Amino acid sequence: MRAAISFMRDNLHRRLSLGELARAAQLSQVHLRRVFKRETSLTPAQYLRALRIERAKQLLQSSSLSVKQIAAEVGTGDVSHFVRNFERTTGLPPTRHRARYHQNRRAKTTSAADE
Repeated sequence: MRAAISFMRDNLHRRLSLGELARAAQLSQVHLRRVFKRETSLTPAQYLRALRIERAKQLLQSSSLSVKQIAAEVGTGDVSHFVRNFERTTGLPPTRHRARYHQNRRAKTTSAADE
């Protein structure tokens, strides 16, 4: 599984097929799907989606890239699809996630300065 997960991490920026993941893990597609689910409790597609959302959160917090640029960076060409998946997973649309992160960060900085 490490090979498949590493391949996912290295290729977040593009569409990946189950066949590519299976080749990277040197397994058949059926066996990869079965073993992956058993070891991670997620399908390869679910795991890849989670990796993409985590990377998108990092980019929203640490860069000034637009949501469109971040969607492309994490391999989701369709921005509306990316926004829907992001909101479904995190409970907030990407722009609100970014704003809330920076607001919380400023609040922590301000309260630390007050102490």
